[in-house]
Amino acid sequence: MKGLSFAVLFALLVGVLVASQTLYVVKETERAVVLKFGEIVEADVQPGIHFKLPVMNEVKKFDARILTMDSRPQRYLTQEKKAVIVDSYVKWKIDSVDKFYQATSGDEIVANRVLSSRVDTGLRNQFGERSMHEVVSGERDTLMTELRDDLNEVAKAELGITIVDIRVKRIDLPPDVSESVYQRMRTEREREAREHRSKGLELAEGIRADADRQQVVLEAEAQRDAEMIRGDGDAQAAAIYSNVYTQDPEFYEFYRSLQAYRASFEGNNDLFVLKPDNEFFKYLNGAAQ
Repeated sequence: MKGLSFAVLFALLVGVLVASQTLYVVKETERAVVLKFGEIVEADVQPGIHFKLPVMNEVKKFDARILTMDSRPQRYLTQEKKAVIVDSYVKWKIDSVDKFYQATSGDEIVANRVLSSRVDTGLRNQFGERSMHEVVSGERDTLMTELRDDLNEVAKAELGITIVDIRVKRIDLPPDVSESVYQRMRTEREREAREHRSKGLELAEGIRADADRQQVVLEAEAQRDAEMIRGDGDAQAAAIYSNVYTQDPEFYEFYRSLQAYRASFEGNNDLFVLKPDNEFFKYLNGAAQ
């Protein structure tokens, strides 16, 4: 009984060992090839459970999802020989498993290195055919589309991969160029500020001069109107005084003399040298009598 149990256990272990050597699983996110002594005998193994011959066959699995190659920023020259620093990335996936294995031995690092070289050459050519404005905004999408289409053919033929997309994350100027551009922009803005400031001063002077002119005109018109009103008032007052004083000339002369006395002797140090019989003392002399 013990011998039978041992035999069953041994058979199970052998079965598990044989199954582990003959069965393999390809996931939905993987692509695989089967090798026989290093030679590809099955190029594109579909997802699922498959059989292989132990020792003779070897299975190589690769990631079938879209992969990203993030390149280091590179320096390129535009059509007008202006340097720019370009940071880009590439989205790619395996198209032909057997060709990919033959070109890279299934190593993604090798594939990224070769692809990075092709992308670098393509970007250098594309930037060299366009101006700064075109690569920054005008034809940026066109540049990426053309580069993707061109590299896709090369990548399929050489590496067995498909270029899904190529994108430029950012375009910067080199530090030395950025400083000169900044200084030029600053100089330009200072020039524009001086122009606006001079125009503002000119406009202010014009407004101030117009305000001064209006002030002079208003004061002159007000003075004229005041003189006219004062003249009319004086004329009316003179007419009234004349009308009133003609009714009693003697009283008018007496009243005017009193006003003259009050105005003449208002101060304490007033001194007049006049003859006692002067007409000015007419009413004073009459009052004394």
